[in-house]
Amino acid sequence: MSNKEVKAALKSAREAINNKEFKEVLKHCKAVLKLEKNNYNAWVFIGKAASELEQPDQSQAAYKKAVELEPEQLLAWQGLANLYENTDQWDFKDELPNVYQKLVELYARTDKNKSYDMIKKLSDIYLSDREYLKQLAKVWLQLVQLKEEDGAEKKELVQLLQTMTQLLSDCITENEKQDNETQQHLITAFEKAMTLTEPMPGEEHRKLSADFIKYLSKLPHEEVKMKEACRSMLSVYPNQSYPLEVLCSHFLKTSNVDDDAVSCFSRLLELVPNSGLGHLGLGTKALLEGRYKEAVDDLKTSSAGGWYSLAEAQFKIHRYSDSAASSSQGRFMASNKLLRLKLEALVRTEGELAADQALETFSQVICLLHDPKAVKDPVLLALKGRAHLNKGQLDQTLKVENLASNPSLPQGLTLRGLAHLAEGQLQLAEQSFLQAAKQTPDSGECFFLLGKLYWDMGSETRKDRSKTHTHLLKAAKLDPHLGCAFRYLGHYYREVANDSARAQGCYRKAFQLNSDDAESGAASVDLSMGQGDMESAMATLESVIEKATPGSAKWAWMRRGLYHLKVGEHQQAISDLQAALRADPEDWVCWECLGEAYLNRRSFTAALKSFGKAHQLHPGSIYSVYQAAAIKQTLGKFKEAVDEYLQITTQQDYVPALKGLGECQLSLAKSLMEDCRDGGAIDLIQQAIHNLYRAVQLRPDLSCLWKLLGDACTAVRVVSPNRAQVEVPTLLTGFDSSKQDHRLNQTETLKAGERCYAHALKLMPEVASLWYDLGFNYYHQATISPSDQHQDCPPLNLQKAQQCLKKAIQMDSENHTYWNALGVISMSKGLESYGLAQHCFIKSIQVEPNNVVAWTNLGTLYLKKDNIELAHEAFKIAQSLEPLYVNCWIGQALIAERVGSYDTMDLFRHTTELCTHMEGVKGYAYWVCSTLLDKTNRDSELYRYNIVQMNAVSAAHVALCKYTERIQSDPDAFIMLGYLNEHLQLKRQALQAYRRAVELLKSTSSSDLLVFSLGGYARALCNSGQWEEAVQVFNSTPLQDLTELVGLALAYCRAGLFPESISAYERALAVTSNEKEKAYILTALALLQHRMGNLDSAKTLLFKCSVLKEPISESLLCLCALGLVHSDATLAAAALTELLKQGSASGGVVEQRCLLTCSLLALQGNYSAVQREASRAVHSNPGNASLWALLSRVIPQYYPRKARGGAVAGHIACLFSMTQGKRALLYSGVNQVAYGKHTGEDPHRNAFKTLQKAVVLCPDDPATWAGLMAACHTENTACYLSGSPPHRQSLEHTLMSVVSEKGMERPLAQALEGWVLQQAVLGLRQQGQLEQAEALCMQVLSVSPEHPAVLLSLTQVQCQRLLLTEGGTVLPEQVLEQLNKAVLMNPTNLGAWHWLAEVYRNQGLLVQAVMAYRQSLQLALQLGAHSFQVASLLRLALLALGPCMAGVPGNDWKDLVMEATTEVLKLGSSPMALLFQALLQYVNKMTARETRRLLERLVYVSSDDTPVTVVQVASWYLLRLLHAKNDQELINVSKRPPRPYGATLLLYLMYIRAVMVSIFVFLQVLLQHAKTTGNQRLLELHSQLTSSSS
Repeated sequence: MSNKEVKAALKSAREAINNKEFKEVLKHCKAVLKLEKNNYNAWVFIGKAASELEQPDQSQAAYKKAVELEPEQLLAWQGLANLYENTDQWDFKDELPNVYQKLVELYARTDKNKSYDMIKKLSDIYLSDREYLKQLAKVWLQLVQLKEEDGAEKKELVQLLQTMTQLLSDCITENEKQDNETQQHLITAFEKAMTLTEPMPGEEHRKLSADFIKYLSKLPHEEVKMKEACRSMLSVYPNQSYPLEVLCSHFLKTSNVDDDAVSCFSRLLELVPNSGLGHLGLGTKALLEGRYKEAVDDLKTSSAGGWYSLAEAQFKIHRYSDSAASSSQGRFMASNKLLRLKLEALVRTEGELAADQALETFSQVICLLHDPKAVKDPVLLALKGRAHLNKGQLDQTLKVENLASNPSLPQGLTLRGLAHLAEGQLQLAEQSFLQAAKQTPDSGECFFLLGKLYWDMGSETRKDRSKTHTHLLKAAKLDPHLGCAFRYLGHYYREVANDSARAQGCYRKAFQLNSDDAESGAASVDLSMGQGDMESAMATLESVIEKATPGSAKWAWMRRGLYHLKVGEHQQAISDLQAALRADPEDWVCWECLGEAYLNRRSFTAALKSFGKAHQLHPGSIYSVYQAAAIKQTLGKFKEAVDEYLQITTQQDYVPALKGLGECQLSLAKSLMEDCRDGGAIDLIQQAIHNLYRAVQLRPDLSCLWKLLGDACTAVRVVSPNRAQVEVPTLLTGFDSSKQDHRLNQTETLKAGERCYAHALKLMPEVASLWYDLGFNYYHQATISPSDQHQDCPPLNLQKAQQCLKKAIQMDSENHTYWNALGVISMSKGLESYGLAQHCFIKSIQVEPNNVVAWTNLGTLYLKKDNIELAHEAFKIAQSLEPLYVNCWIGQALIAERVGSYDTMDLFRHTTELCTHMEGVKGYAYWVCSTLLDKTNRDSELYRYNIVQMNAVSAAHVALCKYTERIQSDPDAFIMLGYLNEHLQLKRQALQAYRRAVELLKSTSSSDLLVFSLGGYARALCNSGQWEEAVQVFNSTPLQDLTELVGLALAYCRAGLFPESISAYERALAVTSNEKEKAYILTALALLQHRMGNLDSAKTLLFKCSVLKEPISESLLCLCALGLVHSDATLAAAALTELLKQGSASGGVVEQRCLLTCSLLALQGNYSAVQREASRAVHSNPGNASLWALLSRVIPQYYPRKARGGAVAGHIACLFSMTQGKRALLYSGVNQVAYGKHTGEDPHRNAFKTLQKAVVLCPDDPATWAGLMAACHTENTACYLSGSPPHRQSLEHTLMSVVSEKGMERPLAQALEGWVLQQAVLGLRQQGQLEQAEALCMQVLSVSPEHPAVLLSLTQVQCQRLLLTEGGTVLPEQVLEQLNKAVLMNPTNLGAWHWLAEVYRNQGLLVQAVMAYRQSLQLALQLGAHSFQVASLLRLALLALGPCMAGVPGNDWKDLVMEATTEVLKLGSSPMALLFQALLQYVNKMTARETRRLLERLVYVSSDDTPVTVVQVASWYLLRLLHAKNDQELINVSKRPPRPYGATLLLYLMYIRAVMVSIFVFLQVLLQHAKTTGNQRLLELHSQLTSSSS
């Protein structure tokens, strides 16, 4: 083939490539190769086609053939590069860099940009594999060279060089080794980049320089070049710290701390003060030079690499705990050297915890060494032994191995000495320490241990200068950082040498060496304070406190707090002491100091708590208890303070506690005397005298104790003379007696006080207050004991008092109290120097203008001189100064009394409200009694305000009781007290008061007052039931006054002397002054005539009263009551009509009228109107508790169907008034019994609970016990009806005995006892205890043989026993007659008639039973007993229903059922009556529609008042009715919970239950018959009923 054919074939191949027909390309190329084997293009086209046909090996072979043919041609190389790039074969990837390298060379000649691209691709390949770093460096340098040849800009070249350096630097780590050629390439790149970088200096140049230095720092062999680069950068950038940091790091790594290194360290710290490298370098330098404290300061702020150096420096200055902590921080180094250092530091650190850590570290050291010989290292073993010794394990210490084999080893000797020291063998310890010191003469520790040993051996060795002092001094010289050596030197200089200056220097040096040495710091501060150098002491404390963390530096906080406490800065002292307590909350001394600071700041509550805490921590501290007592005394808690003081004084005679105890007891006595509790006050005064005398015996030189003794003795001046009997130590009395104590009266006790004041003045004669106290003592002696001197001569004691006060004023003329006291003494009776008194009061006011006492005394002086206006002004000023000062109010009240003001009583009342002042009390009592004696002012506004609204009687009574308790010689006060007691119904107290007044007045000449008191005394005797004595007292009076005659007549009447009483009333009638008085006496005479049985005379007298000009309502009340008592309704109605005409009534009159009206309605038989009348009265007066109680009382008797409302009325009465509530509680309980409110219905509010409360409130009232008995019977009956066992059995006899023991007037007592007996017998019968019931009846009959109620009960019991023993046989006629007679003996006993009817029914005598029921019904109608009417009618209906259901022919019984039930329904709703009518209809017409309607009405329309038994019986008969009619839709009767039974049903429901039981028995027989005969319908009905009930 020709050359033309080759070209055509190649052209066809190229077209095929363009058309992507690669197989055709192969054909054409093969044809060319046949002609021309070395055709370059053909091999290239084959490579391309094979590549596209995914034949990489053939393609590679073709390209390589082409390359061999023409190596400098691009086309084959490009194809080969594409093939390697697109084919994922590892051998292709390995050859790709060579292809790229060839392309770089070829492109460099023709196309520089493509050459750059190839270089980048080649760089990426080399960068992915770090084995080609050398080639990578060459490639980048080649790129830079090409750029440089191409004339690129410097900026672009710098960027390329920076990129190259960054790539290569990132690829190089410290652990990787680079070949020297690569390192040189990179260094060349850095240098060339730095040369080309502009501007210089500049940010890019600075950063590039830093990177260059960083790279050089990784090359150890380039140290010189690194230092040159750092210096070069520092010359250009002197403020940059990086080159210095690199240099410092290099110096530290090479342990080079020469001057050049120190210069770098210092220069770095100048630039970066917190640089860790700089501090580490300087610290290392200081450590090497022995400047350990500076080393510690620098190394603490250094980097993490300096932990060992820091621990070593701390160890050198004996900060062992810090050294151990630093060693622990550097534990990541885990070097043997560091662990050994930690072990030594822990061994020298005190504490069991550090010892445990030391043993653990010892184990770590042994494990780290991996050398069996290390276990026997004597140094390590010595450290281990010291660790055991620190734990107190002496046996382990002595067992340490290898020490015995090295007896001369210093560590072993030291350890052995410490062990001997721990065992107390001081001599052996001394020998060991001496040997150790001999072996190591440069060891400060050995000499310190010797010096400390000598110090601890006692005073002799301490004083031996050659021992303690010499060794401690040598230890300090050998080890200047051993602070404990300086501390003990300070002890030596302070305690032995008495050289405070040297001691201060040693302590200060020890504290400087170890700021945690609290003992040295405290000693240094104490010495500074002792020398008066407060500035130095406070500077030390401030420096410690500034560095202290919360909860530390207790000694510094406490001392600074004590300093502030001393200088009076209490708040700062409190803050410091609180900080000290945070460090040690159990320090009782600090708590006491804090309490003292609080006390000085007047924070008493906080101080009290602090001292309490101190006492809790240290119970033996008397100071804490004393301060707590003193604080309570300051706060006025005298009782608590006395208890605290007694805790001290019972243990020991502590004078301050005895003094405080006496003061508190005296203060308590004064407070009791203010309340007129003089007996308790005298006891406290006596105790105070004895306690203060104990203190005086211990410290007779203390004037304050004698002064307090004088105060205690003088305090008896206030109480009554007969109470002021005080036992005083004999030495104070002035008597010569062998007795330890002597009982003194009031005057003698004041004399003893005089002696005490005189003794105090001997000790301190220049104290003005003592002269004042002595003067007042003389004054009280003069006022209590009248002088026997001539009346024209002033009393001696008053003169002495005046002289003493003048002496006090001479010493202190600016004390207003002294001037006031002199004025009081000067105006006293006996001196009466009014001019001097006025001068003194005015002078006192001038000294102290706000002097309420002086103004009041000045007003009293003016009032005594009858200068009312000036007195009023003085009192008014005193009131404005102190409104609570009672004396100025008394003065105003006296002025108001003198001028006749209406405000007098109000002013006196105000004085009693302020406090108990004798003058104010008597004045108020006088005005209250005067107002009460004036009968004409009852309706005035002044009376209602002063007496009623202000509760004057009670207030005056309380105040006057206090007055008479203290002043027992004032007859006027006792007369007023008796009158007030009489007004308050305090009979016994009134009698005692009047008796005392009579006793006092018999020795006086006041006849009128004696007559008045005798009259009151006689009235009190009458009120107390002492009638004969009252008659005698009345007869001792002149009997000229109406009240005396009337009182005598009343006393005769109460004594049973009716003729004498009538005679006295007739004498009184003759001295009456008006018609009203005459009407009252005539009424009394009428009552006496009625009492004597003269009814007509009584009526005549009462009628005579009604025709007087001034009739009184009392006579009409008596006339109405007379008609009611004698059942004269006409007379009662007429009198009541006249009474109601007198107009509206209020208070108790309303209740009287309502009671009379109700009684009249009951007498007329209008029982329902009784309840309406009481209800109307309550609605008209809803606030009257008596009317509510009356309503509750009448309802159960006259209208029991409203018993629920009656219970509510009684409850309201209880809420309104406690007085009425006691009785109303009984009425409420009776109402609850009436409507069946028992515990089964309400366990909290029921009749039993209510009557229990009534018994508690009124235990002497037999009616309440009877009511409780009824409630118990109700509870038992309810239990029987519900089928549960009764809970209150066997109480009948006990309750009956209680009722019999309570006194009650006849004939009510007989009636109540009969009722109680019947109740007891009924209860025993109900329980089946017939023998006990019969025995009870016989016991009562032995006392009252003719008691009809007892006879009836006995007959009932005997009849029941007869029926039970005879098996229910017919009773003989004689027995029936006896039963009838027993009932006739109790004609008003409705229950007896019911019982008799029941007996007749059981005997089959139905006609007699009907007659008995009719008799009970008639009796119930007469008595108006509604419940018994209903019971009688229902029993009669039930009796008649029996023959009807039995099928007895005739209509008589049927008519009787309808008649009885109809009457019941007329009286009210009754489910039982409806049931009887329904059963009667069932018997007559079973299938009638009316029968079903009546039964369904009871079953479905039943209310809550319908008994469950009625519903059940009605349901049963309704089911029978439906069953008979073959009605398949039977009624599903749901069970209902049983409801309580009313009291009206309790009597006959038991009987109905018995009837129902018989009906159920009949049904059981019927069911048995159905089973026998096979009656499936009846059996099916029974099964349905059973399922429905379940």
